[in-house]
Amino acid sequence: MYGIERQASFFMEILKNPPRSTPKKAHSLRIDSRTQAFLTGVSNVDSFNDEVIVAYTDYGELILRGKGLTIEQLNVETGELSVRGQIASAAYTDAPAGKGVFSKIFR
Repeated sequence: MYGIERQASFFMEILKNPPRSTPKKAHSLRIDSRTQAFLTGVSNVDSFNDEVIVAYTDYGELILRGKGLTIEQLNVETGELSVRGQIASAAYTDAPAGKGVFSKIFR
């Protein structure tokens, strides 16, 4: 009987004080003259080449497309990413961070 009362008390406490979700890390994207992009809130870069850069934020996957793209700076500790090249587009998907092609291969 003691075990059931203890479990009930535990669940009642959770109902009164539900666990809080982790707040999303702030994210911004600035594109200057379609030749430079500055991002904050980047948690990972899944893949990149001179035409596509796939970066992850708490707000979803960000895909930068263009020509001659190079990563000038990447610091995942501060979440900063700087890109140079001819930027053609920037698009978001709702893929959660770390669920890209390489993370699936290297589980």
